[in-house]
Amino acid sequence: MKPQRAFVAERAAAQHCAELLRRGPEPAELLPQLARLGDRLARLLAEGLARLGSGEAPLVTPQAVHEERCADLAKGIGPLAANSLLAAGAGGAPLLASLDAGAVLRLVDKAFGGKGEAPATLPGQFPTSAQLMIQRLETLVVECLCAALGADGAVRALRRDGDLAELAPFTGDARLAVLQLEVMEGMRAPWLATLALPLATLAELFGHGDRPPAPPAAPRAADPAAAPFADVPLPLTAVLVDMQVPLATISALEPGTILPVAVARAVPLSIAGSVIARGTVGAQDDRVAIKISHIA
Repeated sequence: MKPQRAFVAERAAAQHCAELLRRGPEPAELLPQLARLGDRLARLLAEGLARLGSGEAPLVTPQAVHEERCADLAKGIGPLAANSLLAAGAGGAPLLASLDAGAVLRLVDKAFGGKGEAPATLPGQFPTSAQLMIQRLETLVVECLCAALGADGAVRALRRDGDLAELAPFTGDARLAVLQLEVMEGMRAPWLATLALPLATLAELFGHGDRPPAPPAAPRAADPAAAPFADVPLPLTAVLVDMQVPLATISALEPGTILPVAVARAVPLSIAGSVIARGTVGAQDDRVAIKISHIA
């Protein structure tokens, strides 16, 4: 069927610019932001390591941020390191923090009264004595990251393992953004603290990722001072005495028996078995009264 007339658009179709349609910054645009984070983190980590080692603050220098495959990064970290898998941002993006094994063992030796020396050949796994030190280092890294990001709780620890292959934070071919901090302690050879996370989730670290849906608003509680609830009567119970009496005494009770009691200083007031307040016993207008001293 051939239409009788031609349809003409009332107005031109909207043209949206690419900048408005983008979901957020590209990973490459966030690498400089990661480098600036490294500058702040270096200062905080130096202060934290000084407190942890009870000595002079080491020189911590951030290295250039770069991209690297996970498999290549694992070769550089080696078979033993203090590896921690962290969660960053509201979406919990995976973040790897790895500290040199030799540095950890030197801190352990110093904590046990030694000179801060590590064995010439690293063991296959960390000894039990190193586990507490690794936990303290993990806590320090998390605190420094949160402070550098300027948000409490922005990073949290998930799990840790001395063997990066066992921890398996990312797939082997994952492209990572890597920030390494060189730590120089006196005349010793420097060691590395490494932070790495997938490029695809780099935005989560700086709060540019997709935000989780807001939780539903909590229902508003009814105002107990407003109608129709204000006039509802509720039984309020005040327990003046709570005492234990031997069965023999109870079986011998008779009119005229006197039981000595001690009224508690804080008398509980309850509704339906739930204590809502406490008060002291006194008198008002020739009647026993309770003065509220504490609201539960």
